[in-house]
Amino acid sequence: QVQLVESGGGLVQAGGSLRLSCAASKSIFSINSMGWYRQAPGKQRELVAVLTNGGSTRYADSVKGRFTISRDNAENTVYLQMNSLKSDDTAVYYCNAYEIRGSPARGYDYWGQGTQVTVSS
Repeated sequence: QVQLVESGGGLVQAGGSLRLSCAASKSIFSINSMGWYRQAPGKQRELVAVLTNGGSTRYADSVKGRFTISRDNAENTVYLQMNSLKSDDTAVYYCNAYEIRGSPARGYDYWGQGTQVTVSS
């Protein structure tokens, strides 16, 4: 099991920046990937960014060039740096951990409680 705690959300003006943090309860070396998802009112959850344990990253087209996912293995923490924020970025942001284990192998998803990001115009 992996417990995840997000922090860093808040209110920011369009064009501003925020950094979200996600602290994991175990070493992220043992987790296949960490990611950030978001859900706006009336919309489905969508992938924002993913960071694999090998260091590869993947971003939603809507945030490429503006958001950066990174990690601090010593602190078991993953970050999402969000720059040039837009009103469309307003959502609850959720940290995700994806772990593959067992025989036969299967995937396990773990989620944080979410942190609200509101971008004003």
